[in-house]
Amino acid sequence: MALIAESELSLPVKRFLEAAGYTVKTEVQTCDLVAVRGDEPPVVVELKARLNLTLLLQAVDRLAVADTVYIAVPGKPGGEAGPYDRRVRKLCRLIGLGLIAVEFRTGAPTIHVLEEPGPYQPRKDAKRRRKLLREFTLRRGDPNQGGVTGVKLVTAYRQAALRLALYLNAGPASPKALAQATGVTGAAAILQRNVYGWFERVDRGVYQVTDAGRRALDAFAGSY
Repeated sequence: MALIAESELSLPVKRFLEAAGYTVKTEVQTCDLVAVRGDEPPVVVELKARLNLTLLLQAVDRLAVADTVYIAVPGKPGGEAGPYDRRVRKLCRLIGLGLIAVEFRTGAPTIHVLEEPGPYQPRKDAKRRRKLLREFTLRRGDPNQGGVTGVKLVTAYRQAALRLALYLNAGPASPKALAQATGVTGAAAILQRNVYGWFERVDRGVYQVTDAGRRALDAFAGSY
């Protein structure tokens, strides 16, 4: 979609609100659009050619003067970081903003109200919370550096596999012996899955570390 000027958004949104019975005025006390219907509280709409942080901050500021605040941006279904992106819609609900998509195709622009303003309480995901706390509890220390990209993260699972590799570096062993020596209760499953290619079976119920596992011990030294 070609970049739409902010001025091109104003009239379609204004006409949409007027069709709903509002009297609409533009550029009122730094607000892009202010709409009033009878004795109802004012509605504020902030317009931007692109959805960005500046727009969100402006809209949040307008919540000090109006309970009902929308942001309006051009957009159509599909793509990321646009009005139809479910993450954007969730963010608007989270901070209590309404969201309007102005779609420009052939003919007159069309208005799609994607989210209504109002308080939002995110639905809690008990399963994800348990996984979060489990990872936090099982991970030893804090081996990762925040904000770094392109580096493999040291998870609790990776730490457990590294401890198994370290023990096996001294010689082959059974999963039971490994579990007892390292405290990794899921040793058998880690060896069998062999996600990282660090282990190989040398006999029935006996494993040894591979060259890849030895290199990992060097690469992640001090992280397990």
